[in-house]
Amino acid sequence: MLTSIYDGVIKGDLQSVKEGVAQALTAGYDPSDILTTAMTSAMEEVGRRFENEEYYIPEMLIAARAMHGGMEILRPHLAKTDAEPVGKVVLGTVKGDLHDIGKNLVGMIMEGAGFDVVDLGVDIYPEKFIEAIRQHRPDFVGLSALLTTTMPAMRTTIDKFKDVGIRSQTVVMVGGAPINQAFADEIGADIYAPNAASAARKAIEMLRRT
Repeated sequence: MLTSIYDGVIKGDLQSVKEGVAQALTAGYDPSDILTTAMTSAMEEVGRRFENEEYYIPEMLIAARAMHGGMEILRPHLAKTDAEPVGKVVLGTVKGDLHDIGKNLVGMIMEGAGFDVVDLGVDIYPEKFIEAIRQHRPDFVGLSALLTTTMPAMRTTIDKFKDVGIRSQTVVMVGGAPINQAFADEIGADIYAPNAASAARKAIEMLRRT
């Protein structure tokens, strides 16, 4: 049964994933096992295929959608078991930028990897990120930008974290079409993620090292 959920996520078959999760719960499978054995491992495989250019953005999107559909059914059951997320991440597109497709995909992939995701939305001022860090105490904060004109807002946001004394409290991840490793290093980010799959993978790798 878990194999069918795994295969459904890989293929992006939303209906089969939802049906599989519901059937597995009815059959008495542990919600945490459904998440880790079937769904999280499937998204890790999707991420691997994406990074190896075996999958492309459309395949990634439909896999993430299928996973998200399964999570909607699974989430209330996970809450009842008090299952701990692998980590928490706050995401947002920086001030002046209204693009959210990449950010949303990162959120879905990271949720599928077992993270608790707090999505602030788009056009997020540094003060709102700061408020979210203080409220949610995330392991990671993800800053997204799709425009070259909004890239400086990433630097401003990180500088504001320093100004208010919370920079050391979280790991800052940055990504988006115009962003590269050199820019991430220049603005003092901890992780540069060129795509959604690498964002989840690098976050998990960092957690395992700590």
